[in-house]
Amino acid sequence: MKPSLFGLALCLTASQAAADRLADFSAPLASQRPAPRPAAFDTVQVVPKATVDREYLHWLDGFRSRARAEGISDATLSAAFRSPHLDTDALAKINNQAEFTKTLWSYLESAVSESRIENGRAAMIAHDQLLRQIEARYGVDRQVVVAIWGMESAYGSHRGTHPVIPALATLAYGSRRGKFFEGQLIDALRIIQHGDTTPEKMTGSWAGAMGHTQFIPSSYRALAVDWTGDGRRDIWSDDPADALASTANYLAESGWIHGQPWGVEVQLPQGFDYGLADGDAARMPSDWARLGVVGMDGQPVRDFGTARLLLPAGHKGAAFLTFKNFKVISRYNAADAYVIGVGHLADRIMGGAPILSDWPDDERALTSGERKELQMRLKQAGFDPSGVDGRIGPMTIKALRDYQRAVGVVPDGYASLEVLRRLR
Repeated sequence: MKPSLFGLALCLTASQAAADRLADFSAPLASQRPAPRPAAFDTVQVVPKATVDREYLHWLDGFRSRARAEGISDATLSAAFRSPHLDTDALAKINNQAEFTKTLWSYLESAVSESRIENGRAAMIAHDQLLRQIEARYGVDRQVVVAIWGMESAYGSHRGTHPVIPALATLAYGSRRGKFFEGQLIDALRIIQHGDTTPEKMTGSWAGAMGHTQFIPSSYRALAVDWTGDGRRDIWSDDPADALASTANYLAESGWIHGQPWGVEVQLPQGFDYGLADGDAARMPSDWARLGVVGMDGQPVRDFGTARLLLPAGHKGAAFLTFKNFKVISRYNAADAYVIGVGHLADRIMGGAPILSDWPDDERALTSGERKELQMRLKQAGFDPSGVDGRIGPMTIKALRDYQRAVGVVPDGYASLEVLRRLR
């Protein structure tokens, strides 16, 4: 299938996709997952709809043969593809996702809003016995399970109504991540074949994330559990028990340490060596305290385990000592903003304090193009970020710090508009 054939899908749903993008990225009510923009197709060409449909049905015939080889029965395939059709909405969205360019502090305003905190506390009370039982079984702090529930579906109120099978089939056929989506489609069919749900009830996001806590099919197959004992791992129903237990199991299998915080806000001493932040240097909090890194109360942070220092907004914003549980939450979604959002929401639900440090509210996040320009200009200035891909990873941070030291500014490695302007 040629990428250019998808121009039709974009043309057919352009106005609806624009409205959907506004809903998806303007302080969404449901999932607060920040996600980077996927690679767009190189060319867009309008092709007759009948041609696209014919190509898709031909692909589907081939897929059925591959699915049978994976153990999917004809009965399951017939039920799942009773009325096969190209999901132009899913295609439009994967090709037109708005780039996530919120700053962390503006993201947290919606992700950890007062209403989300209050609703989380209400959910804790309403499901107190269930959550305590899940915590006892899996050893995962219940407030973190609830925080993920709140971030992913606003405590079950926005689980997604998109039919998953046609969406995954379309993305397997038509996106550059076709191999990944075909694998997810096979797993979705296995879920149906196992009897956990039906094709009609298997709904979620346009990209195939499902239920109260937005499991993708492969994660569901590996980690979902039947908490209620009815023989089905039902993460879609109004009863959130299976979904919440599945999320706890997911975190437990990822190495959750009960009672350990995800992170603790800290203050840094004057003249601090910013080269110690955002790297692989892990120290016990008592060792950090000897370097002047202490809690917001001025006291050493408790030795919960080794911790890394994270400066998500550079020297102008909050600083955190992050523990192993930070990495565990990142297995759910790798974006630092998401992990901080989940962790901070969990803290606030339990009565914890808001983040006390100021943020650089007058600054905006760099766009993808600006991040690439930053890397290009760093390289031109003799500070190699090891690639120009728009991703601010360890090598770019190191290059930034080296450049900042060279020009006599605070070497915090933060990719700001200010440092880009200086490079220009």
